[in-house]
Amino acid sequence: MTARQDATELGDARRRVEALVCDLPGGSEQAFDQPWELRAFAMAVAAYHNGHYEWSEFQLSLVDAIRRWEQGDGGEPWRYYEHWVTALETVLSSRGLLSEALLDDETRVVLATPRNANHHKAHREPVAVSPAISRT
Repeated sequence: MTARQDATELGDARRRVEALVCDLPGGSEQAFDQPWELRAFAMAVAAYHNGHYEWSEFQLSLVDAIRRWEQGDGGEPWRYYEHWVTALETVLSSRGLLSEALLDDETRVVLATPRNANHHKAHREPVAVSPAISRT
């Protein structure tokens, strides 16, 4: 029974994120350049819905992350969702939900994993498919 409840909650969460994405300027097809950007968006929404922070707190953190980029030396290219992740990390760590040491450890693991690791294993996550593009 617990597995079914978890699946239902996961489905509900996915539908909420899909609705939010569809309401973004440009719609879902132009909102994210990379799959990780959608995941970062969904994690921030999920953490908010689970009561880990107030949305206004996240917004202020995002504004601060962008402001720091603007005041930088201009060497880093503009990547909105990198600022989004920075804001999420800042908010979660300020609430004691994410430690810098844990984040560093996980980053090392990800960077040490080859891009094609586990390519031979089945992936159970659904795959989003864009509408067909007309080739004329």
